[in-house]
Amino acid sequence: MLDTLAALPFWQAFLALFVIVMARSNATYWVGRGAVASWRRYRGAHGDLTTRAEALLRRLGPFAVTLSYLTVGIQTAVHLTAGVMRMPVRLYLPAAVVGSAAWAALYATVGLAVVQAWLAAEAGSWWGLAVVVLVVAGAVAWFVARRRSRSSERPVPLE
Repeated sequence: MLDTLAALPFWQAFLALFVIVMARSNATYWVGRGAVASWRRYRGAHGDLTTRAEALLRRLGPFAVTLSYLTVGIQTAVHLTAGVMRMPVRLYLPAAVVGSAAWAALYATVGLAVVQAWLAAEAGSWWGLAVVVLVVAGAVAWFVARRRSRSSERPVPLE
């Protein structure tokens, strides 16, 4: 499937990715709207993640939905929590459209290029391998910097 998307012109790849992510995020939202009873079980198993998602939604509102498309690891929790919190559809849907467009543009350009580089690396291309190594190194550096900044924000207990 990824080869098929990568072979398409940008606007077709963008449109396909946009439809996919809109369907996924809206399905998650509507599951959240209808699954309030099971929410307590999910929240018990994923307490930290859903607490973060709920805090983001309370602080940023629909903007949190838009931003969630640019994150890894909390996106589904934000959409599910938006549904559980019964964010009005008139606020959720525009935020989802903007976020889906940003996500589709990102994946139709950089995302598919990384996949193609990965496939080239698997086929033995040194250039493809170099791109994959650079992307992974950048992601690790970003993750480490983020963890360090979060740990420095925590207050030191006074004894």
